[in-house]
Amino acid sequence: MTLEPERYELREAPAYDFPLDRREFFKTLGGGLLIVALISPSDAQESGRRGGAGGLGAPKEIAAWIHVGEDGVITANTGKVEVGQNIRTSLSQAVAEELRIPVSSVRLVMGDTALTPYDMGTFGSLTTPQMAPQIHKASAAARQALIALAAKQWSADPATLTASDGRVIAPGGRSIGYGELTKGRKLVETVDGAGIAAPKDWKVCGQSIPKVDGRAFVTGAHQYVSDLHPAGMLFGKVLRPAGYGGKLASFDGSKAAAMPGVKVVRDGDFAGVTAPSQEAAERALEALKAEWKVDPQPSDRELFGYLKENASESRPSTLEGAVDQALAEAPVKLRRTYEIAYIAHTPLEPRAAVAEWSDGKLTAWIGTQRPFGVRSELAEAFHLPEDRIRVIMPDTGSGYGGKHTGEAAIEAARLAREAGQPVKVVWTRAEEFTWAYARPAGVIEIASGATKEGAIVAWDFHNYNSGAAGIDSLYTIPNQRVQFHPTKSPLRQGSYRALASTANHFARESHIDELAHEVGLDPLEFRLKNLSNPRLRAVFEAAANKFSWNKRKPTAGHGFGIAGGFEKAGYIAMAVEIAIERGQVRVVRVVSAFDCGAVVNPVHLNSQVEGAVVMGLGGALFEALKFENGRVTNASLSEYQVPRFSDTPELETVLIDRKDQPSVGAGECPIVGLAPAIANAIYSATGQRLRSMPLVPNGLPKVVSQR
Repeated sequence: MTLEPERYELREAPAYDFPLDRREFFKTLGGGLLIVALISPSDAQESGRRGGAGGLGAPKEIAAWIHVGEDGVITANTGKVEVGQNIRTSLSQAVAEELRIPVSSVRLVMGDTALTPYDMGTFGSLTTPQMAPQIHKASAAARQALIALAAKQWSADPATLTASDGRVIAPGGRSIGYGELTKGRKLVETVDGAGIAAPKDWKVCGQSIPKVDGRAFVTGAHQYVSDLHPAGMLFGKVLRPAGYGGKLASFDGSKAAAMPGVKVVRDGDFAGVTAPSQEAAERALEALKAEWKVDPQPSDRELFGYLKENASESRPSTLEGAVDQALAEAPVKLRRTYEIAYIAHTPLEPRAAVAEWSDGKLTAWIGTQRPFGVRSELAEAFHLPEDRIRVIMPDTGSGYGGKHTGEAAIEAARLAREAGQPVKVVWTRAEEFTWAYARPAGVIEIASGATKEGAIVAWDFHNYNSGAAGIDSLYTIPNQRVQFHPTKSPLRQGSYRALASTANHFARESHIDELAHEVGLDPLEFRLKNLSNPRLRAVFEAAANKFSWNKRKPTAGHGFGIAGGFEKAGYIAMAVEIAIERGQVRVVRVVSAFDCGAVVNPVHLNSQVEGAVVMGLGGALFEALKFENGRVTNASLSEYQVPRFSDTPELETVLIDRKDQPSVGAGECPIVGLAPAIANAIYSATGQRLRSMPLVPNGLPKVVSQR
């Protein structure tokens, strides 16, 4: 309901039956006002409960709640987590916007399964479009409730009262603080709707508010999971198989068990040690003797043939017109294959967890994007009801889609149960490379047809293994067949920033560029000729204008490329300048134009775009996992190259602030345009068309086949 002051009634009793594991939390709130925002069953599939049947009559779920304390402190609770994308700041801005308070007055509690509403996870750029509106609504409802309290206390017309700087104000200047209004009360109200500020009226949102708790991060005061050290804590290490799917054929832990303070744990194919120090744990791990049985597996040299050979059929996601006939009759035809390697997430903080058992209950601190998902994994692993497990997620050192799962928490909990003390497990960099899941590799085949005048008339697109995200085209093509083919994967694979959209955009935007050259049109002109989507056209035009696209002419060893796309309701275009220096490709300049609706925090949005560019350089140019018979062979930062300061080009960003559109997430979309723009720039500079990503893992090849 929408809360309107003239008919709003406060109730002196809870209006919602909260889950058992949160009742203790409400006891700790003390007095004050609690506003609970509800979410519809359809939205709950992403931001609410695990799933199940939705629809009319289905019970609504809690999305977030706002507590106004007797001391005036405003606390907002959400199951979302902070992994470096800065949503702690943007969500605090939402609270401050609606409650008319400074951002510094907001306390945000995030990602603690005992203190926050259930949330499926922080992924898919969903926080801004789905959670932020719920925070806005709850905060707006809290403001209206506070105005109603003041109106009742003063016997005033609520319509004459306003809220500002944490106080309710009457026309004559009389005012009262939020804490004073709630003192001595225990008020709870549930809402599923409230009038919120439109983007054009924002006062706090839309501003470049500094990062919340920024000083703690830059000074090292913030405690990540790898920094935690509860009393009595031991250090744990896990014995890893000789290859994927390895089975423990024999095991001898007697030498390690004889070391002071060391405990050896064996449970089926799982084996590990605990010790009083990290160094002692490492020595004990080295003392374990084990033999593994590992079945033969393919290597990276066989990868792309393996993916095609092990593909299964699936329905096309798009099937329009008469594709085969249009391809046969098209005056200009093109058929190409594009390849995408596995790459690692390489987060600054590898997986880390601390686990502690007490009275049959388990508490785990872990850097994860899915605290409630990890709780479910722990419940399954240890056959416990979920209300006996608490997962706490301190802000963690990046995730990029790579920290959805709770392996480190399960490992720490196994070791802690046997040791009878808290145990911390921190993966090494080699473990992170080898045993974390990778961004899926893929093979993409495209056949296309166009008229001599440059209209695309046919499009046949097949993706093997890398995924279906971003697979459909926004280009206007009358005859299309677009299909994703799942396959067996030699490596463990999973979510990565923008999912498969990066691979699909690399193939599509590279192919569009090739088709433009085949018909003799400028790549930007060709795109605009075949593109009716106004928002995608706008970012292409904005990037081209900022880059001075029509004034730049390539020369030998110096080229320009453009590409763009969409993901999670955002639109990106990138224009790139590259130089060839001693056989190496150097990205000189990247101009990005980005539209993600109404901009919440310009400076932090700019950082998101620039971060996507820098991260995208690795996958575009040189990042690739090498593997042999189930084992990654370049599992170190000395062998697996990631972007360095010296690789960073000049970065320019154009933010298109669409106050007429809802805000959407910005963490994923910007990365999809970079790789094809670089590939197109390499062609511009050299005449060589590279169709495998990474493009130049060993420098620019002297001869590139034209498939």
